[in-house]
Amino acid sequence: MKYLFGPVNSRRFGLSLGIDLSPDKKSCNFDCLYCELDKAKPVSMIQNEPDPEDIISEVKYFLQKNPYPEVITITANGEPTLYSKLDILIEKLQKIKGNSKLLILSNGSTIHKKEIQETLKNLDIVKISFDAADQKTLQKVNKTLKDINIKNIIQGLKEFRKIFKGFLIIEILVVKNVNDSPENIKKIAEVLKDIQPDRVDLGTIDRPPAYRVFPVSDEELLKLGEYLKDFNLNIITRGKDNILSEFELSEEEILNTFRRRPYTYSDIEKVFNQETVNKIKDMIANGKLIEKKVGNTSFILPG
Repeated sequence: MKYLFGPVNSRRFGLSLGIDLSPDKKSCNFDCLYCELDKAKPVSMIQNEPDPEDIISEVKYFLQKNPYPEVITITANGEPTLYSKLDILIEKLQKIKGNSKLLILSNGSTIHKKEIQETLKNLDIVKISFDAADQKTLQKVNKTLKDINIKNIIQGLKEFRKIFKGFLIIEILVVKNVNDSPENIKKIAEVLKDIQPDRVDLGTIDRPPAYRVFPVSDEELLKLGEYLKDFNLNIITRGKDNILSEFELSEEEILNTFRRRPYTYSDIEKVFNQETVNKIKDMIANGKLIEKKVGNTSFILPG
């Protein structure tokens, strides 16, 4: 599988099958400090764009041998709305998704464009990152292309909210000593009053970041959450629920998935069937997968 990864036990969305629209190279107009991908110069387009039919073929193959996931997540090794055939892909996915919800994870940089608004309104769930409400903080935490303006993002979100009938999530990710000030969260709250998202996710760094930056504590997250209490607020912490799963991956699929999204030992036990868990343990033993610690949590990723 070139374009699919997972399933991932997402803290926010449940069991998620990911679609990567830029598997060969990071293609993003942001270079966020906290990104799970390696740091890279921001770009305005995806190189070597995949054919929607190739993606659909992989999704069909996965769904033939596995249970339908809770969500099918459109993402990218970067920003998925840079994909020029996104409207075609979404139309085709709607026909085969079954009971799964269609979700996109976007940084919001293109939401002011009418064609993007028209495309995204056909999804079940849209998650937009919104880490800052002023230009200076936006540049500091998200390191964007210079032509990206926070005013356009805010106006675009207001316009999109009016036409989108699905579930709109705003995600705020705070980085210690960068965008974790009460002033920044208050500014974001003021903007969100006009947007009225269905849910606001407030979190901090959870997986190995691109830059040497650090998370805030759970206590600090709870304090910042007080400024967002007028919304349906979800303060993100790692869940403890057991998930009995039948998902099975080959060794190649494991490497492909873990390259995009490192897993904890707990994730591995929850998401995959026993045969796949045993395969992962063997790969750790022979060095194909390695352990990396972030704070008190160990993540497994390709060696």
